Amino acid sequence: MSKETLQQEALRLGRQAKAASRKLAPIDSAEKNRALHLMADRIEARSDFLLAENKKDLDGAQAAGLSSALLDRIALDASRVQGMARGLRDIAALPDPVREIVKMWRRPNGLQVGRMRIPLGVIGMIYEARPNVTADAAALCLKSGNAVILRGGSEAHFSNQAIAAVLREACAETRIPVDAVQVVQSTDHGLVRELLQLEEYIDLVIPRGGEELIRAVIGSAKVPVIKHYKGVCHVYVDADASLEMAERIALNAKVQRPSVCNAMETLLVHEAIAGKFLPSVVAKLRDAGVEIRGCEKSCALVPDIKRAAEEDWSTEYLDLILSVRVVRDMDHAIEHIERYGSEHTESIVTTNYQRSREFIDRVNSSAVLVNASTRFNDGGELGLGAEIGISTSKIHAFGPMGLEELTTTKFVVFGDGQIRE
Repeated sequence: MSKETLQQEALRLGRQAKAASRKLAPIDSAEKNRALHLMADRIEARSDFLLAENKKDLDGAQAAGLSSALLDRIALDASRVQGMARGLRDIAALPDPVREIVKMWRRPNGLQVGRMRIPLGVIGMIYEARPNVTADAAALCLKSGNAVILRGGSEAHFSNQAIAAVLREACAETRIPVDAVQVVQSTDHGLVRELLQLEEYIDLVIPRGGEELIRAVIGSAKVPVIKHYKGVCHVYVDADASLEMAERIALNAKVQRPSVCNAMETLLVHEAIAGKFLPSVVAKLRDAGVEIRGCEKSCALVPDIKRAAEEDWSTEYLDLILSVRVVRDMDHAIEHIERYGSEHTESIVTTNYQRSREFIDRVNSSAVLVNASTRFNDGGELGLGAEIGISTSKIHAFGPMGLEELTTTKFVVFGDGQIRE
């Protein structure tokens, strides 16, 4: 395609999405929920079609020599298709944030002033590998009254196209505009760059994938972008921790699913309990297949672990590898988090209430936990029902982004004839 043609295609997608968003915004919850249930029914009914299209992606990925981990992220089976349908129904069951009056107050002149939730407008979603994101993102955007332009990775091209086609078929049977859900058909990266210039038509871009993808999006975009470069998450085991609890939390945070952004990458241990705690927890982590990379003090306490390099402290492994550091106290732990962390997720294990409150106050990550695994920084686990991603930006959302984070508020004012003097 020529550059001009890419510009034209991007403009067409943007204009169609903007027009659809204006039609979608006033549609009531009942009709949006009906569309979501219909989407779920169609996903189930077209399972064979979806699996056949997914096989094309898997065959291509195998031929390209992609890793087994990436193949697993691309793959669909009957259970995963059923999971997509279940996810659509779960989102239908969530409260609709649109038109909610968040706050209302009365001014001295009698005016009633309030804030009402409204959709952002058009969301651009750029993501890698997992085809189920196509259904999840479309559903979250639809429920929150937003049109969405979806651009999945080329490794799942046929799967994404098929899922989006089924979702659009369901929209056509309701009052939901079909172009409220659009998928980019071209695999040309130039089209993505053109979409990222459309500040007149796209209100927010959410990239979901590796740090390289996110930095590339931010580097090209005129449209506001939700950032989440990486998840370098920490668990700090305090001097007053229950060591049994700390072991359970550390094992869960590292081992339960190491390839995700809320998995622990660094374990910080107070020097007062390190001699007792580290040999035991390292043994259990090793039994689970974890490679340990420790600071000088950690290596002295557990002599056969690998010495950590400087770059280890800021590395998101997404694997069964863990950095371990012995710290002087909580101040030292927080200094480490501030220097090497990514403002994603941090946890303290302690029985000291005052210290836990201080940790919460001083650590500025999107989720700060006390006596719990970092793996809980997830929209479903935190009660949002579902999430479109996790933001480590502070504007306009911080942490898991559910339905409310896909809205903004406008002021609504009720008077009985007041004029400004």
